Amino acid sequence: MPPRKISLVEAAQSKIDRVFDPHIAGDVNESQVKVAKFGETFEWHSHDNEDEAFLVLQGRIAIDFRDGPVELGEGEFIVVPKTVEHRPRSLTAEPIVLMFEPATTVNTGNNPGELTRTELKRL
Repeated sequence: MPPRKISLVEAAQSKIDRVFDPHIAGDVNESQVKVAKFGETFEWHSHDNEDEAFLVLQGRIAIDFRDGPVELGEGEFIVVPKTVEHRPRSLTAEPIVLMFEPATTVNTGNNPGELTRTELKRL
């Protein structure tokens, strides 16, 4: 049987009910492709050992850094290097964002709290 294809935007729209609740779209070696809807503002955090990549699939987001924000629209991509403190936030209603990171990466990095998700659902 061939691998299953996923329409990431359609799957996110129909299966993700909460913002900042990443779902696994697929596994790539020791990494995962995750998709989430973003909300107003996430927590400031960093990842001590992992880079984190973001690709906006729908809508617009900003990623705040201590020295200023970077805005991203549909089709735009950024890599946040490990140890760099950042805070994602939406600029449009519930944008859909793909994240690529090691499977062990916790979404809130070194700042666990209410938004921490450790048991992820699959699309």
